[in-house]
Amino acid sequence: MSWNTDRHRRARFEAIALPHLDAAYALARWLTRNDADAADVAQEAFLRAFRYFDSYRGDDAKSWVLKIVRRTCYGWLARNRPADVVSLEAEEELGEAVATSAIDAEALLESRSDLRHLHQLIEALPAAMREAIVLRDLHELGYREIAEVTGVPIGTVMSRLHRARSLLLRTYDQTGGTAAASMAPRTQEVSPGHGSPVPKSSSGHRCAA
Repeated sequence: MSWNTDRHRRARFEAIALPHLDAAYALARWLTRNDADAADVAQEAFLRAFRYFDSYRGDDAKSWVLKIVRRTCYGWLARNRPADVVSLEAEEELGEAVATSAIDAEALLESRSDLRHLHQLIEALPAAMREAIVLRDLHELGYREIAEVTGVPIGTVMSRLHRARSLLLRTYDQTGGTAAASMAPRTQEVSPGHGSPVPKSSSGHRCAA
């Protein structure tokens, strides 16, 4: 009986969680900014998710998985790269210094003009702003879902996203980005994995880089 129960639990976990492995790896990659570290974090997150799978109450599976991945990422960063974890106070100070840009941020993110340059600028954002951009514009989560994943109020999500886009666009202009990108026709959404060929994880699953 116990064996059958364990097998059923594992099969249910795989059906619910594994479809979001690509998204999990992609978020870990954006937060750690390293392929190998992202693979380690994603593996640790899925082991943690399986361990606490009984706490899953049938909510949105993708948000549930990404919430665990995010927590695992921040724990990993705190242990290995504490300088990457920007305090809320520092984040607020940075946000105050960000000027509002008239350029259409969503159009820029959806354009494939200067894609490599844009990815570099996203990676240079503070972690809290980077995850806001990634979860909203690349993973296409709603504000409520992002609030669930990050554990902050919806108002904070919207504020972080606004500051992240403004800072991204200002830096894009200052580093020689093509302003015409904002005028480009709407194209296919940039994939969570940087819009580049998708590698496979060590387990053989396709992962977004």
